Amino acid sequence: MKVIFLKDVKGKAKKGEIKEVSIGYAQNFLFKNNVAVEATPANLSKLEGQKKRAEKDAAQELAEAKELQEKLEQLTVELKAKSGEGGRLFGSITSKQIASALEKQQGIKIDKRKMDLPDAIRALGYTNVPIKLHPDVTATLKVHVTEE
Repeated sequence: MKVIFLKDVKGKAKKGEIKEVSIGYAQNFLFKNNVAVEATPANLSKLEGQKKRAEKDAAQELAEAKELQEKLEQLTVELKAKSGEGGRLFGSITSKQIASALEKQQGIKIDKRKMDLPDAIRALGYTNVPIKLHPDVTATLKVHVTEE
């Protein structure tokens, strides 16, 4: 019996796959637990519609990420911090501070976990901070730390 999997089943199939399984397994486990449906022409066309919608959403998400990348590449975030001699900061600038400053200054809200800052900024001057907007799109934000 051919079935369309609605959820991942460990060792059998992933969501959206069409597989041949035994009738007993399908009726007694897959259908009862709402893990799969029978592969009828109506269900197959429904699956195709869902796949097309998912592709369209993914393409739109990628386009929005590229648009945001262009915007971020042109910006510079200004931060002030207390510093000692030689341009060393008392404390450090974290990705959380950069995210909040970006939201205050430009109105762009970005999650601090998307910022790929290996360790906090501890010196005055310009620093490039990579931001992962999408698996395929990475923007570079300039952060300028000045003395308070």
